[in-house]
Amino acid sequence: MNSVIRAVVRTGVDRGLEVYGVRHGYSGLIQGDLHLLGTRDVGGIMQRGGTVLGSARCPEFETEAGRLQAMRELNRKEIEALIVIGGNGSQTGALALLRQGFPAVGVASTIDNDLFGSEITLGVDTALNIALEAIDRLKTTASSHQRAFLVEVMGRKCGSLALMAGVAGGAEVILIPEVEVSPEAVARELRHSYERGKPHAIAVVAEGASFNASALQAYFAEREAQTGFQLRTTILGHVQRGGIPSAYDRLLGARFGAAAVEAVQTGKLGVLVGINHNQITTTPLEDVVGVPKPLDPELLELARVL
Repeated sequence: MNSVIRAVVRTGVDRGLEVYGVRHGYSGLIQGDLHLLGTRDVGGIMQRGGTVLGSARCPEFETEAGRLQAMRELNRKEIEALIVIGGNGSQTGALALLRQGFPAVGVASTIDNDLFGSEITLGVDTALNIALEAIDRLKTTASSHQRAFLVEVMGRKCGSLALMAGVAGGAEVILIPEVEVSPEAVARELRHSYERGKPHAIAVVAEGASFNASALQAYFAEREAQTGFQLRTTILGHVQRGGIPSAYDRLLGARFGAAAVEAVQTGKLGVLVGINHNQITTTPLEDVVGVPKPLDPELLELARVL
């Protein structure tokens, strides 16, 4: 996100615009916590995880009164358009403002990769690399101790991150919300892995799967005698949301930020900036918010084969 903030500020200043940063998301917007940013204010932030502006949940913004207060603050500062960096929740807010007459442009940013309108969203590559490092390290331990490991990754109700991590990490089993897999099938695949002579077995589980890591751990603990092996669980959780952003995410954020300013200046408002077929694209927010993003069928088939 910091790469986007930096690009928006510096592109905007280069084009003669004044750019304000809103601290703590919609909560800060309602409170009028807006600050003018210059090129030096955003220096040295690209390598930092998260966002220097901060983020916060804001139930108040879901109300009519909250949104009207936010618009009053925007008008008081004579803000002409709002660039919203975030996932489904953030873009739902951007669309709500748009419907009430305030111009907004969205930037696709969520490690869940569940936002329609962008093949990959900002933050996914960094989170994926963190998950892969964990899987690679666990394989070493698993091989030494002849054990199977469950690795749970984030993603809410979308299995994209787990699917990519499982394929890239060489997992024997991948469990995602979009494809139902029974615990018995998991046990069968892990057992086959040992029968083929592998010294380890890895199952990657999406947090939103019907059987997440905790449920599978309980299932296997009750049936250890039947399965014939011990199972260890690692839940990565918010570890995936931190760390140093990857080169790909820094470049993507820079491209997204510059494209968002371009969209504002050319009057192409009410859109989400994303990437498709390696080209920066814009998709109407109306077509993005609340629309399920399907998984790549080719990657699903590749996971099955591998």
